[in-house]
Parts: sequence; structure tokens; C-alpha cells
Amino acid sequence: MSCSIAPTIPNSPIFQSPRHPSIFCKPCPSPSIIHGPQSPASSSSLPLPPSLLSSFSSSLPKSPLALRVNNETRSETITDTLLKRKRPGKLNIPVAGVSGFSLEIPKGEKERVEVVEFEGDGYSVYCKRGRRGGIMEDRYSASVDVNGGSKQASFGVFDGHGGPKAADFAAENLNKNIMDQVSGNLVVSNTGDCRAVMSRKGVAEALTSDHQPSRKDEKDRIEALGGYVDCCHSVWRIQGCLAVTRGIGDRRLKRWVIAEPETKVLKIKPECEFLILASDGLWNKVTNQEAVDVAHPMCTGVDKPDPFSACKKLAELSLERGSVDDTSVMIIQLDRFAP
Repeated sequence: MSCSIAPTIPNSPIFQSPRHPSIFCKPCPSPSIIHGPQSPASSSSLPLPPSLLSSFSSSLPKSPLALRVNNETRSETITDTLLKRKRPGKLNIPVAGVSGFSLEIPKGEKERVEVVEFEGDGYSVYCKRGRRGGIMEDRYSASVDVNGGSKQASFGVFDGHGGPKAADFAAENLNKNIMDQVSGNLVVSNTGDCRAVMSRKGVAEALTSDHQPSRKDEKDRIEALGGYVDCCHSVWRIQGCLAVTRGIGDRRLKRWVIAEPETKVLKIKPECEFLILASDGLWNKVTNQEAVDVAHPMCTGVDKPDPFSACKKLAELSLERGSVDDTSVMIIQLDRFAP
């Protein structure tokens, strides 16, 4: 599971060792943490009745933030040949200081979330399931007003592979394990091929370097540990299977695939406009500068910045160029969190 984390905290963190979670989070105490989609529930789970969902939604306090989830659900029953399709309408869930909801599904059924959308205080997210099939494995997390500090926040995008469990776990728990404080800075850490790109006066600046087997230092590290790296159909892989060299999870490859992140620390200056965190579903088809060029007119120099539309446009651009992978894009307005 690849991830990219960007805490923007006057007491900014570098994260330590993680622990792991699931699609939509259940209501939890402050600070406000929003997670992307969850993995299927256990066999003891029951589907959430519409009446209960309506009652739960209406009981939440009003908020200026609005969670919009286009949740196209396809129920696949393993023990039966009958295919049931559920297509609920768009859910508009009010968000108070903390928000979240869970969808539990019966044993033998798979929850298929097509799109996850969220507009928060200073950031926006758009996640789109890829065309290759299966459930969405991308996840995200956002925590703002950490410890009551209006300039303290933490954000993450997590790209699951081989299932969403590691991404679920990281999205729910990584913020809890951010320990070390670096005063007045933006701290960006990554493992794998999720990427963080900042717009500095309209110029793209990559703040992370993808952990891929084609990187000489990563290739040398793996081979020194007795592993091997090869290229098949123009894709470099470790042990002939995995296209990233660092990540959370991947237990059978853990001898070579480490979870240790690379971290960059920098000051948020006036020319630092916005930060794009995205999974490789975007970066495999859209260059760093192209991403900034698309987002810039919607995020800077306008009366009403619209980072959500920029997120959506970037994801759609990737799909138009042939991406079949899950694509998650988060844009963070850095001036909102500048000291």
C-alpha cells in the first residue's frame, strides 16, 4: 500500500510506525478526521436500513461543510446466481466538527463505491474507482484543527493494492501515530508511488520521489538483501510482481518492501499556493506541471477558489488518457494553514 502524507501544522509531525483500518469511518471524537471508502464488513454485519440512515443523517448538527458521496452499489451474492443491484441516490451528509458514517454489508456481498467526494475547510477530495474492476482500494484521511489549533492539520492519500485492508488501516490510524513536532513547517512523507506536488507561483515542485524498482538506490537496496528487480512490458517490478519498493503491508515481500518513509520539511511561504496529493492513478497519465496548470486557474487568483472542481477535472483527465486504476486527488490550500 502506497501513501503520501502532508501534515501542515505549526507543530508539524513526522510520522512514526503505523497501525491499520476500513471504507467509511464511524463517528468519532474531535479532531475532525474524514476517511475515504472502507473495506467490506465482517460476516456479522447487517445492511444499514434506509430509515436508520435517514434518522442518523438528520440527527447530525448542521455545518457549512457538505459530504457528497456518489455511492453506486452493486451487491454480488457468492452463494447465489442472482445479481442484485442497488443504486441509492446521492447522499448529502451534514458535517459538524466531526463526521463519518459506515455502510455494513452482509456476508457474501461486495460494496462497490464508484465515487467519493468531499469538500472540507481548506481542502477538497475526489476519488474515482478504476475501470479494471473490483472494489475501490484508494483511501484518504483528513484531520483539521488538531488539538484545537486552527492552523494544525494532517492529510493523507493511500493507494491500496491486493485489497484495501492496509490502506484502510493507515487512513484510520496514521494520524494517531504522528508524534514528532517540527515547529512552523509543512512536513511531507511518502512510501510507494503516491505523490505530493506543490504549486509555487504556478510552477510544479515535487515534494516526494516515487519508490519504484527503477530507482537505482532502491534497486541496489533490494539486491543487497537478496531480492531481484526486473522489467516486464516496460514496468519494473520487485520479485516479478510488485511495482513499488516501499509500502505499508505486503507481508510476503516485507524482507524487501519496507514501510520506512522519506520525509521533506519546508516552510510555508507566500508563494506556496496549494498542494496536490494523489495516487498513481493520476500521476501515471498526468505530469506534475500539467496537474498544476489544470488546478491553478481554479485555486488561485479568483474570488471563489474551487479546488474540488480542480480535483474532479484532474481525475477525469487521467481517465480520458486511458487510466484504469483507482484515482484519488486531494488539493490543499496552503494559505489556509500558513503560520
